[in-house]
Amino acid sequence: MFAHTLTQELMRVLERPDLRVIAGERRIALDPALDLPFRIQPDGGVVLGLPVQGQQEVTAFYLRHALELAVLRETAPERPMCAAFCAARTAALFWYLDTGRQDADAPAAWVPIMAGDDLPGVSVLQEIWPALAPLQPALSQRGGRCSFPQLHDRLQALWPLLGPTESLMATGGDARLAVDPATGLNHYGCSHRPRPWAITFASSTASSLSERGFAGAETARLSLLAGALHGRTDAAACSLDAGVQAQIAAHFGLTAEEGVVLAPSGTDCELYALALAARAPGGRPVGNILIAPEETGSGVPLAAMGCHFANDTARGLAVTRGARIDGFRADTLVVNVPMRDADGHVRAPADVDAETCRLTHELRHAGRHVLLHRLDLSKTGLLAPGLDALEQACAPDGHDGECPDVVVDACQARLDPLRVRAYLDRGWMVMITGSKFFTGPPFCGALLLPAAVRRRLDGGDPLPVGLGAYSHRHAWPAGQAVDVLPVGHNIGLILRWRAALSEMAALSAIPRAVVHDRLKHFLAAVEARIMRDPHLELLPPVPPQRADLDNAWDCLPTIMSFFVRAPDSKAGTFRPLALPQARQLYAWLNTDLSDLVPANDPDAAVASVLCHIGQPVPLAHPDLPGVLAGALRISAGARLVSGEPSHEGMDPTGRLQREARNVSRVLDKVGLIVRHWSRLSAANPAQTYLPHGWQVRAILPA
Repeated sequence: MFAHTLTQELMRVLERPDLRVIAGERRIALDPALDLPFRIQPDGGVVLGLPVQGQQEVTAFYLRHALELAVLRETAPERPMCAAFCAARTAALFWYLDTGRQDADAPAAWVPIMAGDDLPGVSVLQEIWPALAPLQPALSQRGGRCSFPQLHDRLQALWPLLGPTESLMATGGDARLAVDPATGLNHYGCSHRPRPWAITFASSTASSLSERGFAGAETARLSLLAGALHGRTDAAACSLDAGVQAQIAAHFGLTAEEGVVLAPSGTDCELYALALAARAPGGRPVGNILIAPEETGSGVPLAAMGCHFANDTARGLAVTRGARIDGFRADTLVVNVPMRDADGHVRAPADVDAETCRLTHELRHAGRHVLLHRLDLSKTGLLAPGLDALEQACAPDGHDGECPDVVVDACQARLDPLRVRAYLDRGWMVMITGSKFFTGPPFCGALLLPAAVRRRLDGGDPLPVGLGAYSHRHAWPAGQAVDVLPVGHNIGLILRWRAALSEMAALSAIPRAVVHDRLKHFLAAVEARIMRDPHLELLPPVPPQRADLDNAWDCLPTIMSFFVRAPDSKAGTFRPLALPQARQLYAWLNTDLSDLVPANDPDAAVASVLCHIGQPVPLAHPDLPGVLAGALRISAGARLVSGEPSHEGMDPTGRLQREARNVSRVLDKVGLIVRHWSRLSAANPAQTYLPHGWQVRAILPA
C-alpha cells in the first residue's frame, strides 16, 4: 500500500478496522489529477481520484466500492460488467449502513437504485452503466461485454447474495440481529464490524467482531460470491456449509459416525434436540427436564415444548410466539430444576442432583422418554447436575427398557474440547455456540450428535415439518429424515460461524497451560477490583467441578457477576439495582456520556469510553424483596487469551495488565453513572458504534 502518497484524511479512513481488513495488502495510491472517484488498474491496484477528497463518509464509500470492484475483477475477469454491478450493489448497501441514514444524500445518483430490495430493470442498468464503466480498465473488444438482458438474468440470481459482510451477517437469525441505523449496533449492543476502541468483556452475552473474525467472514463471503459469479452458487454454499461443519467437528474431535447440526442460536439447538429425542425408539411422549432455564435463554422453555419461541424465525418467516410448531407433539411435558433458591443463593449441588434424579424416575415410570439436561455453564457460571447424578438417572430401569437422552447445554462454550469429546463418548448430545466464550458474532450455534443419535436421521419418519421454518437440510448431517427440510442455505449463519471459527483457531494455538495462567491472573484481578468497591457486591464465584485434566483452565470461574448499589439506597445499606435499572446501566456503559456528565467529576475521563459487558441476569436478592435484581457480568473470553490484531506487537503480560486496567475503567464508569443517575435518566442517551467525533488513533483503549 503506497501510504506515503495519501492525504491525512484518506489515512484516517484507511485506519478504520473494517476497511483495513478488506484492503489487506492491496496497493492504493492517490492521483489528484484523476477526475473519477477511483480507477482499478490492470494489476489490481486502486488509484483514488479527486472526488474522494471530501467528507470521510464519502471517502469511505468510494474506497469500499473500489476495493470490492478490484477483488471481483480478479475473481471473475471474464465477467467485468457483472462484477461492476455486483460491486456497485455492495457499495450502495455499505453507504446506508455506514451513514445510518436512509435519507442521506447519496454520493452518486445510482446509489439509492442499487440499494433497493429489487434488481433494477434492464433499461435502468443501461442508464447506470456509463457511470460504472470508467472505474475499471477498458473492456476488451473481443470479450468482457454482454447484452443487458443477459446481465439482468445473471444479476437476478446473484442479488440475494450481494452486500457487505456486515450486512449479510445480520441475516438468518431473528430481529435481535438487526442493526439499528441510529446506533450502528444490534439488540445486544454489538456490531458485525470490528470495534477495537470499545472495552469488551461481554462474552457471556455477545461480542462485536474482532478484525480476525471479520476477516474470516469476509473470506467466506468472497468465496461464495466467486462461486456465484461462475454459476456455481449452490455448490459454493454447500462447500461452505460442509466446511463449517467439518471445522466444528475437528475442533471438538468428532468422528465420521457423529454429526454437526448448524443452528442460529442455542435456543434453536434446544428445539432440534427435542426433535431428535422424539425419534427415540418406542415413540413415547417426551418429558423434558430443564436445568435453571432462567439462566440459559428466555426462549428455551418454549422451544423445549416444541413451540415457537419468537415471532420470527431464522428463515425470516413470521410465526406466533408460543404456538405449537407443526409436527411436534402436544403431549410433551417440560419441568424445571432451579439452581438458586428464592433469595438468589446457589442451591446445594446435592439438592439439585436429588431433584433431577427424582423427576427423571417419575417421568420414566409415567411412560415418558426423558430428555435430560446438563447445564455447562449457566449465565452466571453454574454447572449442574453432577455426572454421578446423571449416571444414576440414566441407569437401566426395570419398568423402562430405554435410557433417557441427555443433552449438554454448553452454549457458553467455557470448557475444554476434551470435555465435549467425553460427553459424546457417553452418547450425549452437546449444544455449543461460537458466540459466547469464543467471542464470535451472536447467533451461531451447533448441536453435536453422538453416533447413536446421528443414526436416528437415517430412516423412519421425517423430522417435524415445522422445522422447515427454522433450518435447511444442508445444515444437518445427511439422512432420510432431513429431506422434509427445504433446500437452501443460511448465508448469514455461515458467515457468522466462519468468524467464530477464526477465533477458535487462534485459541487452539495457545497451550492449555498458558490459557490457564492468563485466565487465572486476569480473573484474580477482576475479583479483587470488584471486592474493593463498596458500591458493588460480587456473587461468590463458583468454580466448575470437573474431572482432573492437566492445566484445566475450565475449572476456573470465567464469569464474574455482581450487583450494583442503587443510587437511592439508604446510608449504610446495600440495595441492588432492580432489573430494569440494571439494564439501563448496561446500555449507558456502552454509550458516550461525555456531554452529559460534569467535566469536574473525578471519573469524567471515562465518560466517553464505550464499555460492553454481559447483559444483566434477573436474580432474586434478599435486600430487594418481591423484585428481581439485575446482576451484571464481566466475562473472560477467548480473545482475552489469544489477543486480537489490534493488539499486534504488545507483550502478552503487558496486554493482560492493560485488560485488568480496562476492568477498572469499566467499574469507574459504573460509579460515574450511578452518581449522575438522575441527569442520565432525563437524557436517556443511546448507544453508538463509535464515540462522538471519532478519531481511531485517539480512541483505541490505552
